[in-house]
Amino acid sequence: MPLDAFQAKSQAGGKAQYHPRLMLALLVYCYANGVFSSRRIERATHRDIGVRYVAANLHPDHDTIAAFRRANRAAFEAAFLRVLLLAREAGLLRVGDVAIDGTKIDANASKIRSVRYDRAGELRSKLAADIAALTAQAEAADAEDAPDPQALPKEIARREALKAKLDAACARLEAGARAEAEAARPAFEAKKAAYDAKRGRRGRPPVPPDDAPPPGRQSNLTDPDSALMRRSDAHGYRQAYNAQAVVCADGSQPVLATGIAAATADAPGFAATVLAMGDTVGLPRTVLADTGFASGKAVADLEARGIEPLVAIGRTQPHRPYDFRPPPKPKRERRTTEPWRIAMKAKLDTPDAKALYARRKQTVEPAFGIIKGAMGFIRFHLRGIRNVAAEWTLVALAYNCRRLHRMQAA
Repeated sequence: MPLDAFQAKSQAGGKAQYHPRLMLALLVYCYANGVFSSRRIERATHRDIGVRYVAANLHPDHDTIAAFRRANRAAFEAAFLRVLLLAREAGLLRVGDVAIDGTKIDANASKIRSVRYDRAGELRSKLAADIAALTAQAEAADAEDAPDPQALPKEIARREALKAKLDAACARLEAGARAEAEAARPAFEAKKAAYDAKRGRRGRPPVPPDDAPPPGRQSNLTDPDSALMRRSDAHGYRQAYNAQAVVCADGSQPVLATGIAAATADAPGFAATVLAMGDTVGLPRTVLADTGFASGKAVADLEARGIEPLVAIGRTQPHRPYDFRPPPKPKRERRTTEPWRIAMKAKLDTPDAKALYARRKQTVEPAFGIIKGAMGFIRFHLRGIRNVAAEWTLVALAYNCRRLHRMQAA
C-alpha cells in the first residue's frame, strides 16, 4: 500500500505516530476474527497473542483506532482493490459470472430515537414553551440570589440541545420532501398536459406533488442517514442500512464490489454498483440478482455495457408442501406487460439460464453468512452513510483476506 493513500496527521513534534500500514493490518486482522469495537481492539493488543504479533507489540489506544477507521476510507478502498488484484494474479479470481444481493445490518442507533414529523412539531412547540418558562425562572432566581444558580441553566441547555436536534430533523424531512416533489414535477406536468388535451369527460385532474413531508415520515436523531427497515413482512422493523455486495460466482466467492443504501429497496443502486467494477477489477459477463433488483432502467444500463443481467421476475421460491407455516392466501397474479420483464422471463426459462441462475444462492448468500455468522459482524460501529460505507468496505476487505487465506491453506 502506498503511504499517500492514508490520511495522517501532520505534526512537527510530540510522540511518533503509529505506522499506517500497521494500523490497517491491525483493523483487517481484528475484523476478520470478529473484533470490531475500538476498545476491544485496544484490549486485544495486550491480551491476544495474534493481535500483539500483528501490532508489533504496540498498543494504540481506542481513540487512535477509531480516528484512523473514520479518516481512511480511501485507504480501505485501495487495499480492497489491491487484494483482489493479488488474488487475480494468484489465479484465485476470475471476473466472469457474479451475483449481487443486499442484507440489512443494524445501524449504530436505536429505533426509539426516530421521531415522526408531526410529533417533532409538537415537541418543538412544547420545548420552546418550557425553555421560555425556565429562562424566566432563571432570571427570577438570579434577581433573588438563589442558592443554586447553575441548576436551571443546565436544564435550559438540555432542552435547547434536544430542540436543536428536532429542528435539524424537521429540516432534513422538509428538504427531502421538496426534492421528491421536484423530481415528480415533470411527470405531473406531462399528465396535466394530457389531461388538458382531452375532450368531453376527462375524469379527475392529476394532483400536483406536495412538497410538505407526510406526517408519518420519520428521521433518526442519532444517525439521520439510517432508516427503519425490515427484512420481510415476517420480521420486525430495525434501524439499519442496506448493505450490498457483488460476489464472484465462479467458485472462489470473494466480494468484488460493495454498496450502501439507506432504503429497503435494492433496485436503485443495482446498475451503479455493478458498473463501478469497470474502474477496478473489470466488468463481469453475467450478473445474477433476485427479484428485489428488478428494474427496467438498470437492466437496460447493464445491457448497454455488454453485461447480461439475469434478474428473477416474481416469486422465486414456491411454498413448500410440508411447511410448518400456513399456506399464504392466494393472490391474483400480476399481469406482466413490460417488454423487458417478458423477455427476462423467457430468458430465465431456458435450461442454460436456469443452471446459471441456480448458482446465485450458493455464492452470495454464503458470503453474508460468513460475515454475519463466522465473523460476527451484525452491527455497524460508525454513523453517517459515508462512514458506514467505509466500514462496509473494511468488512469486505477482511472477509476477502479470510477467504483467500482459507483457499490457499486448502
